[in-house]
Amino acid sequence: MIWNTDETLSRVELSKLQTLRLKETVARIYANVPFYQQKFKELGITPEDINSIDDVSKLPFTKKQDLRDNYPFGLFAVKQDAVVRIHSSSGTTGKPTVVGYTKADLDMWNEVVARVYTMAGVTSSDTAHNAYGYGLFTGGLGLHYGAETVGATVVPSSGGFTSRQLMLMKDFGATVLTSTPSFALHMAETALAEGYDIQKDFQLKCGIFGAEPTSLGLKEEVARVWGIHYCEIYGLSEIIGPGVSSNCYESKDLHVFEDHFYPEIIDPKTLEVLPYGEKGELVITSLTKQAFPILRYRTGDITSLDRTPCKCGRTHVRMKSVMGRVDDMLIVNGVNVFPSQVEHVLSNIEGITLNYQIIADKKGYLDKLEIMVEVTEDMPLDSIGALEGLKKKIQHELLNNLYINADIKLVEPRSIERSVGKAVRVIDKRSL
Repeated sequence: MIWNTDETLSRVELSKLQTLRLKETVARIYANVPFYQQKFKELGITPEDINSIDDVSKLPFTKKQDLRDNYPFGLFAVKQDAVVRIHSSSGTTGKPTVVGYTKADLDMWNEVVARVYTMAGVTSSDTAHNAYGYGLFTGGLGLHYGAETVGATVVPSSGGFTSRQLMLMKDFGATVLTSTPSFALHMAETALAEGYDIQKDFQLKCGIFGAEPTSLGLKEEVARVWGIHYCEIYGLSEIIGPGVSSNCYESKDLHVFEDHFYPEIIDPKTLEVLPYGEKGELVITSLTKQAFPILRYRTGDITSLDRTPCKCGRTHVRMKSVMGRVDDMLIVNGVNVFPSQVEHVLSNIEGITLNYQIIADKKGYLDKLEIMVEVTEDMPLDSIGALEGLKKKIQHELLNNLYINADIKLVEPRSIERSVGKAVRVIDKRSL
């Protein structure tokens, strides 16, 4: 099934549409966003220099730090009265990166996520159990309204409360599960432990999974244990949220919705655009966003693009599943975690040093985060009450500022191994 015929445009027709939308976006950005006005001036270009989609390479790159530097609304291209929703994610300085949406932006978001559901075979006859988190992050609401757009019944369960979620999935007859893949496996493990017969007690036919890096083996295990079709979704809040790309039944690669998001692959060191098929950093330009349009956003995700026609009939370019990151970001249970974010939080807490180590591991199918932190010389290690209070303070500040849960292990001064050169701040055991 195909939701919108724009997904099947010829390359010539698609290029014309992309060119029209790029020119409109560039003109709007230049007229309303001082940050980009300055960038254009530095590059010696004006909107009149952008005459085709190929001219996107003339435009400036945008980085996550640019969003933080222009907090909260410095990159918005519309007045506040046109913004109907705001989402955000945490930032390294304690300030979040902020994105806004007009009514037209939300309609477009619903449209692209409706395409995802349609790729997965979801119709108005289905019931979607949405276990993505609701709130400032984009996952829950993005998948929610996309399902309503195709007419499906939505159960907005959000995350956590696994036993209750299993009961609702069984009793409500959910046919679609949307969640992180690790939570899907955790749910299956819990279901078996609680005596459910997964194939008999549940009616799931497919799942839409994303928000964290996932190996092929884990994807296959999710599909096997639930007996469902695995649909992978990709997105990021800076561009729209979930719904930038997704895979169809005919391919494991993800169709990028090029009529709204123009993708490039660059060499992260030289910043040169790489040919189709070569692996590099994914860069995306939004073509239809109104409130928060963004030019050549460096996602930090490593992948490649393929223009080979797909058997499903869609003509949009396909991207490989994300193979890694160009920076040191961790994704823990769907939440982005940077060591610099953790360091900022720790820097505001008395009794500890900035010598720390982040250890990511698995507890069952879920991610587990432990942070080892050295205490200061004057912290009495034999005072259980003081140490417990300090642990709780650190945990509270991490949850309050970064939305992450972590086990805190306080250790003696100078007990964390030092290395020559750059400190080893992260140990990711999940892939070992």
